[in-house]
Amino acid sequence: MGSLFGKCCERPTDTGKTIDLTDSLAMSNPDQTERGLPPVPLNGICDILIVRALYDFDAITDEDLSFKKGDRMKVEDDLQSNDWWVAYHLVKKISGYIPSNYVTKDDNSIQAQDWWHDLERKDAEIQLLLPGNITGTYLVRLASDRKSYVLSVRDYDEKLHLPMVKHYRLRTIDNGGYYITPKHLFSDLFELLDHYRSFSEGLCQRLIRVCPKERPVVHFRELEINREAVVLIKKLDSGCFGDVYLGKWNNSVNVAIKTLKAGTMSCDDFVEEARTMHMLRHRRLVQLLAVCTREEPIYIITELMDKGSLLNYLRDNKSSTDRLKVQDLIEIAAQVSDGMKYLENCKYVHRDLRAANILVAANKTVKVADFGLARLIKDEVYEGQGRVRFPVKWTAPEAAFQHRFSTKSDVWSYGVLLYEIITFGRVPYPEYPGRTVLLNIEKGYRMPKPTEPVGCPDAYYEVMLQCWNKKPEMRPTFEYLFSYFNDFLVASEHSYLE
Repeated sequence: MGSLFGKCCERPTDTGKTIDLTDSLAMSNPDQTERGLPPVPLNGICDILIVRALYDFDAITDEDLSFKKGDRMKVEDDLQSNDWWVAYHLVKKISGYIPSNYVTKDDNSIQAQDWWHDLERKDAEIQLLLPGNITGTYLVRLASDRKSYVLSVRDYDEKLHLPMVKHYRLRTIDNGGYYITPKHLFSDLFELLDHYRSFSEGLCQRLIRVCPKERPVVHFRELEINREAVVLIKKLDSGCFGDVYLGKWNNSVNVAIKTLKAGTMSCDDFVEEARTMHMLRHRRLVQLLAVCTREEPIYIITELMDKGSLLNYLRDNKSSTDRLKVQDLIEIAAQVSDGMKYLENCKYVHRDLRAANILVAANKTVKVADFGLARLIKDEVYEGQGRVRFPVKWTAPEAAFQHRFSTKSDVWSYGVLLYEIITFGRVPYPEYPGRTVLLNIEKGYRMPKPTEPVGCPDAYYEVMLQCWNKKPEMRPTFEYLFSYFNDFLVASEHSYLE
């Protein structure tokens, strides 16, 4: 387990003023600010919105409202900026708090349908290929042009004896209808899907079942929670700053719990940084859910990632009969860069980016964890203070020698992470111990292109070298890196079926 948190959620500007974290984060990404409990409803003041449950939800506290998938409730429209809404169940005739990401507006829009998924192509394939899904499982999503729709269907390759996914672009008619083949025209998407549920007629399979949606994280209503409500079940990992456990909150929610060794950092500094961490919301970041700080050891409660660290996952997979292919490794690189792109846009510096701090979910997607000493920065560079612990082999020269950490030093670390990924978790710079690595890097040494256990594509290695440019300003941005690897994946796949 790497470093966990720094300290500081306000930073002086050149004019001597301070920028509040909430305002700054909202400016960089207005949809990602912290959202707490809604105000008490005022009847007659707000518009009423009818919502439908996307998933089952069992009450976590006495104030929560349990519901089943498909249940209809009403909420006040003005409360939609909060993580939790006060809702009234239309059948049970009772009120309570509900997680807002578990419901959708109950109307006839495409986005309110069970078959609609807000996913990119690769994520759609991951979802459709999950165990439990059968041939004929399907979903509808936006195409990469963000203007048209795509029908994605799970199929089975009889020759390879493997499941696969096929994609069909849904073309529009001048009058507003849709079609896949000109032989069959439909007035809307509902009619099109109804038809292909009965007949395959040009599709690889008849549409059998809607692909289940991945259940989102339920955000806690309070950042500081009662320690007695948390149960440590099983130790998962250990590190120089503490241990990681599988745990439960309120005997109902599975979570990961990190316990910090006494004296690791001041409680006040940690609480301030935890508030900033709680605001970061992205599908490629491990979500901070809550903390326990009133006594030591400090508990950090996050969402649970079933497969553990990427480092162990890669090393275990290296000798597997079902070993990851180069395409799978590039997908991992793309997902990490997606999460880091978000931190870059929020002006956060990770400072400890490596495979040990990337976690793997049950569906084999990855998320960036342990934004170790991440801090909100106004400029592009944060000046480190005092003596700090950092992983030498992953640290950029300007960070190691001058304590100057920035998103560009994170990019350097990302280049080393690319080496870890393509070599299935090999320790970088195997020929050099510790501090000698930095001295050789200063002289111009860079790791050669790996040749095993899988062949490293030239284009992949070229990106590694770009990340290791001696001049920080010449290194690529995470926005570029995500675009590069995402485009690499799309370009290497088959085009849409007509």
